[in-house]
Amino acid sequence: MSDTSLEIARLRAALVASETRVETTEARAETAESELAQVRAVVRASEAMIKHLRLEIARLRREQYGHSSERRARLIDQMELQLEELEAATTEDEIAAEKATKTSSVAGFDRRRPARKPFPEHLPRERVVIEAPTACSCCGSDRIVKMGEDITETLEVIPRQWKAIQTVREKFTCRSREKISQPPAPFHPTPRGWAGPNLLAMMLFEKFGQHQPLNRQAERYAREGVDLSLSTLADQVGACVIALAPVHARIRDHILGAERLHGDDTTVPLLAKGGTKTARLLPQVRDDRPFAGGAPPAALFYFSRDREMAHPNRHLTGWQGILQAPSHGLQANHCRAMDAYGGYNDLYRGNRDPGPVSSALCWSHARRKFFELANIRGNIRKGKHAHDISPVAFEAVTKIDAILDVERGINGLDAAARLEARQRLVRPLVDELHDWMRAEQGTMSKHNPVAKAIAYMFKADRWEAFTRFVDDGRICLTNNAAERALRGIALGRKSWLFARSERGGDRAAFMYSLIVTAKLNDIDPQAWLADVLGRLPDMTASQVPDLLPWNWRTSEHRQGA
Repeated sequence: MSDTSLEIARLRAALVASETRVETTEARAETAESELAQVRAVVRASEAMIKHLRLEIARLRREQYGHSSERRARLIDQMELQLEELEAATTEDEIAAEKATKTSSVAGFDRRRPARKPFPEHLPRERVVIEAPTACSCCGSDRIVKMGEDITETLEVIPRQWKAIQTVREKFTCRSREKISQPPAPFHPTPRGWAGPNLLAMMLFEKFGQHQPLNRQAERYAREGVDLSLSTLADQVGACVIALAPVHARIRDHILGAERLHGDDTTVPLLAKGGTKTARLLPQVRDDRPFAGGAPPAALFYFSRDREMAHPNRHLTGWQGILQAPSHGLQANHCRAMDAYGGYNDLYRGNRDPGPVSSALCWSHARRKFFELANIRGNIRKGKHAHDISPVAFEAVTKIDAILDVERGINGLDAAARLEARQRLVRPLVDELHDWMRAEQGTMSKHNPVAKAIAYMFKADRWEAFTRFVDDGRICLTNNAAERALRGIALGRKSWLFARSERGGDRAAFMYSLIVTAKLNDIDPQAWLADVLGRLPDMTASQVPDLLPWNWRTSEHRQGA
């Protein structure tokens, strides 16, 4: 063999070896990419599982201990958002891992998923049958017999359907006397009757329950092929407020018949000349469930253009009882507005007619002032050291939490059982806290933040109002019932920006009263409003109590709504 032939053979062998090395390198690269995709999917799935378990723990703690922490609800909302993002990212990585596995020898990634609940039984089922084979797939014989079927259920939604209902009243003429007979026109929820009760309920709930202004609703309706002007929708909202007034009046009477009420307030921007001014929404909540009271829960909202005492006085004219509200007596520049609304002060006057209202203050507000000074995690997030917290504030939080722990155990018992437990278990803790705070206060400057937090509880007659719960089993330790009623408004403020007028604020307070009361009674507000609007025109005043949320029980009414 010549030298040339030998050289060619050598070069061919080198080329084959090079191609083999390239193929090996490419295979290794594909394997590495597949393994990396697998690792990413496993890590993301693990993160999602950890976040899911943490969320479940937070929910269980909230169910066990109640709404003791004003931050826990926001924490759960934040955790749910984080879990949503992790689940979406996990699915993306899982699909990428599956694609990478198809081109390599790496075993596929099997993600552990939580068991999915079956679809509700009341949903209608639509059968889509795939065309069956006419012959055996193996031998081609047509002698095949059905032996069963496999069913896979997929949840689907039908887009909202609009329809126009034509109500026909036939006319008949009498051949004997030439008189016309015709059935009377039906009553409608609102004048001119162009909108049905379900449409009206949807408009009201989306505006006041979901915080979707009417202009946004009108835009969505137009995209669905139904053009309704903003003024037309607003006209119906005003008409619905008039139609629902009898129900609102009954709720108001029910609330003012309570011996104990929760009160609070939140700011609402009110459109004014040159900008906005700060108005307020004030809820009054009746919730007797903590002491096993038989009265159903309800909420009543009022709108006021300012913080004057005249507004609570007017709202609670003639009422006397126990009012659980944020601490009174300080001005807004000394303390946060939610903690120091002084509008209720006039209700506690001794010469008030028919008598003074008894004040019961909220321990959650008092605890919060110490907690902010003892929040280790908060300091770390702000870049501070854990030892920067106040040990005195930390001790105060510990002592207050001991009282809260006892209260959680007696929540739901009747008033007599709660009173007995408080006298036996809580009073010693309260007395110890009082003596300890007095002793610590004597060693501090009045400008010390902890001293200010202690003074917050002792100023004027506050300690008596803070400890009134010890001698009355009906009183709650916190004012969380009113704060929960305000939560939806706080979330919706960014959607509707401001109230355009005092009338608009009053209208919003009216509808919040109905919607929050329905929610307190575990009733779908939109379904309830639709049924009430459909039935009210044919009802007498004596039948209106049947429409109140706690009396709205029959399933056929809910299905009809």
